[in-house]
Amino acid sequence: MYRIGELAKRCEVTSDTIRFYEKTGLLSPATRNDAGYRLYSPLDEAKVHFIRRAKNTGFTLQEVKDLLSIRVDRDHFTCGEVKTIADDKVIELEERILELRRFQDSLKNLSAACCGGEESAAGCSILDALEEG
Repeated sequence: MYRIGELAKRCEVTSDTIRFYEKTGLLSPATRNDAGYRLYSPLDEAKVHFIRRAKNTGFTLQEVKDLLSIRVDRDHFTCGEVKTIADDKVIELEERILELRRFQDSLKNLSAACCGGEESAAGCSILDALEEG
């Protein structure tokens, strides 16, 4: 069994992250010893590693919860259901990337139209373009 600081160190997160995972339901509340310290098992450690990998892959907290539910009850889900979650995330990220590229293009155009000089911003083309829409 590990105390919260030990678990955090083993999983390369902070103790606050562990507490947050508990608060949001990603991690079951820890058992406590007689002194009141939170105690975690190797299964909790594996779960935190799973959560971190899922988060680092881009899954939201809700998606991580869904994946954790499947992880503990694998017999009642299909591989296809898990793949759908991953495929949906890919589509979402592709859409977000396109949106970010549009933002980037718009900002480049705004910047290119601006002289960037030392004169007053009273006639700034960036501000004018944002006001005009």
